[in-house]
Amino acid sequence: MAASWRGPVVAVLCAVVVLHAVAAAAAAATSCAGVAPAKHRPEAISITDFGGVGDGRTLNTWAFRKAVYRIQHQRRRGGTTLHVPAGTWLTGSFNLTSHMTLFLARGAVLKATQDTRRWPLMEPLPSYGRGRELPGARYASFIHGNGLRDVAITGDKGVIDGQGEVWWNMWRRRTLEHTRPNLVEFMHSTGIHISNIVLKNSPFWNIHPVYCDNVVVTNMMILAPHDSPNTDGIDPDSSSNVCIEDSYISTGDDLVAIKSGWDEYGIAYGRPSSGITIRRVRGSSPFSGIAIGSEASGGVRDVLVEDCSIFDSGYGIHIKTNVGRGGYIRNVTVDNVRMSGVRISGVRIAGDVGDHPDAHFSQLAVPLVDAVRISNVWGVNVQHPGSLEGIRSSPFTRICLSNVKLFGWRKNDAAWRCRDVRGAALGVQPSPCAELATSFASAGSSCS
Repeated sequence: MAASWRGPVVAVLCAVVVLHAVAAAAAAATSCAGVAPAKHRPEAISITDFGGVGDGRTLNTWAFRKAVYRIQHQRRRGGTTLHVPAGTWLTGSFNLTSHMTLFLARGAVLKATQDTRRWPLMEPLPSYGRGRELPGARYASFIHGNGLRDVAITGDKGVIDGQGEVWWNMWRRRTLEHTRPNLVEFMHSTGIHISNIVLKNSPFWNIHPVYCDNVVVTNMMILAPHDSPNTDGIDPDSSSNVCIEDSYISTGDDLVAIKSGWDEYGIAYGRPSSGITIRRVRGSSPFSGIAIGSEASGGVRDVLVEDCSIFDSGYGIHIKTNVGRGGYIRNVTVDNVRMSGVRISGVRIAGDVGDHPDAHFSQLAVPLVDAVRISNVWGVNVQHPGSLEGIRSSPFTRICLSNVKLFGWRKNDAAWRCRDVRGAALGVQPSPCAELATSFASAGSSCS
């Protein structure tokens, strides 16, 4: 095994550990990244030891699969780092294993093959019942993990490039045979850490932790053209204790979208998303900055969004659900969010958004939306302040707005749109709708 690279690798890894320590010390009072910290690995190996060639032409799928197989079966105490040095590493989809770190050095570009004909398929998620875009199976994510513990994807600003344009064009031409692959997906896993790299041009959603616990996504840059379809930035899905911090996202769909399954399949699976923190995230999107739903049939609770900046977007804060979803969205706190250039609405909480997987959903499965607190929001060039429109048979309750000031609307678009909603508003400009009490005291306990 070649050893000439080990000195630089150790130096880089030590530098990264120091940077993590400095960042953690600086933000200790306002960071949740400790739920899954990046760990020092006592062993490091290079993809070049397994025949990898970073020339941008050689297909390295077998090299990555061999390297992961070696880590999985050697089982070194404390785990192993797989180092990807500078270069362009073309590869197909591959899986990770427990107790490993995939480290992308500065100048390293991990590039997905555009040969879609050989892309592996996998079963649809049980909480969705089918592929998200098409019935049946779905394409496996570019980097995938299932049933894992203690895994990190990190680096020194290395890049994972999904080369998604070929997939976007198939979607546009309606020639897709299955749901497109995510860029990074973990299922049934715990202790997942993703940091300090750039994700670009994902075929579909960028980062998708589903049925996971203790997930950290921090210091990331996630990029895709604004016309790239469904390229959500980060989608926590039926997952708990998820920390998303200090990242920049500019994609073709929601920056962050919290989900928990789709209609009757999500209701039956019954795993909520909970304990989700989104902090110091900034970015732009043609759709929503921070979204919850619309697939939230397993329930979403205990969400904190704070210190975020959203610009050049369709919506700022967007909570979306529909009849047939069932489930609940409860105990959501949004605080200190800045918006600019919002083309549709600054704040939208809606009960008529999203499609259905099939015709078997129940009209009696109405969602519950309760205890949403939105405070200290400032927006300029916001075309319409907001809409709070619940469901007649299930009004949204305890919707509490405080110090929400949104400017830039035209005179005819100054009014909030509200129906089937209860709560209170204090210090809101333009003036809130009549359905919300004008003080928290007059609303009784609804906004205490």
